[in-house]
Amino acid sequence: MIKLTAQHEKFIDAAAGLYPGQAEFSKSQIKKICAETGCPNPSWLQKPTYRVGHGTYSLELAGVAVQNNVVDLPVGPTSTGAINVLLNDVSVVPETVKEYVPFGHFTDLKSILNSGLFFPVFITGLSGNGKTMMVEQICAKLKKECYRVNVTIETDEDDLIGSNTLVDGNIVFREGPVLKAMRKGAVLLIDEIDLASNKIMCLQSILEGKGYLNKKTGEYVSPEDGFTIVATANTKGKGSDDGRFIGTNVLNEAFLERFSITMEQEYPSNAIEKKILVKEFEKLEVKGATDFATNLVTWADVIRKSFYEGAIDELISTRRLVHIAQAFKMFDNKLKAIEMCVARFDSETKATFLDLYTKVDEEANEVDETVSSYEQELAELKARHASESTVSASDYSEPDNNEDLF
Repeated sequence: MIKLTAQHEKFIDAAAGLYPGQAEFSKSQIKKICAETGCPNPSWLQKPTYRVGHGTYSLELAGVAVQNNVVDLPVGPTSTGAINVLLNDVSVVPETVKEYVPFGHFTDLKSILNSGLFFPVFITGLSGNGKTMMVEQICAKLKKECYRVNVTIETDEDDLIGSNTLVDGNIVFREGPVLKAMRKGAVLLIDEIDLASNKIMCLQSILEGKGYLNKKTGEYVSPEDGFTIVATANTKGKGSDDGRFIGTNVLNEAFLERFSITMEQEYPSNAIEKKILVKEFEKLEVKGATDFATNLVTWADVIRKSFYEGAIDELISTRRLVHIAQAFKMFDNKLKAIEMCVARFDSETKATFLDLYTKVDEEANEVDETVSSYEQELAELKARHASESTVSASDYSEPDNNEDLF
């Protein structure tokens, strides 16, 4: 929760003026607010902690109470006051990433989400191979709203369904992403679902396409047409035997059975992955990087084959290749970009990966363009300084025996 300053309040007031009652804002809406009102860009809001979808951020998660449409509902006799439900009409259609390259199960999943049928899908695959991005970009293409939940071991019913909170002295029920998605016929994206505890079982009836009885308000919420659920995971819900994905849990078999199909997402083909990197370099305005993209893809492919054969314990994901492209934009040095992006691996693996790249790209062993003018000048300056600071013994003459030293 943020501590409000005058700068924060200026944006909040401006947002309330343009979008009354709205609590969640896309990047384009934030830009519009700043452009039309002259308030500074709210970098404090655009943090992963307050993100509720691709490029969408919530003032409520930032601790700002937004006065939305309030619907009075009756409560049981033990309650001390009225419970209201905070609703909001913000659109959470993900923003289109124009550089996105479809691959894998993109077409199949698009058909499912476009059908309007309730058809829960479980997508599994190694990290960094575009599972979440695929779901969001399909929703963007279909202009379909998508509520994303990032699951942890601590995620519980309150996080998913909603919870009571106090607003201006009134007990208010703030709906969670599940009920919001159900009401709007949107896609509910449950990210990293295999990190969840058994508390995720509160979704059992919803996974059957049925409604949900909200015990806190007494309301029965039925899903609107078009509502469905997509879950992503690094495992198949059976835990991680090799310890690669520490923290993943064994999900209840009855829970998993309620997903209609499971899609296994692989890394893209070499041709597709090269296209992804070329587009990333174009976005970054890095010219002449096609050969670098080709070499990176070849390098990653060799590493993955060794990983699948059990020869090594680590691999290079598509996401990691994109990070290397971004690092190259900043440092203009191939080996430095690669080294910094694989530094999280142990020393032996890191050295092996770097050595392998120099075999794929022989030019990388030459004096890199980046150890360039500035670094060379700095090295020369240091050498000159060291030379001037070192005084040889010949620079001193022995004192004359007849010279008075005192």
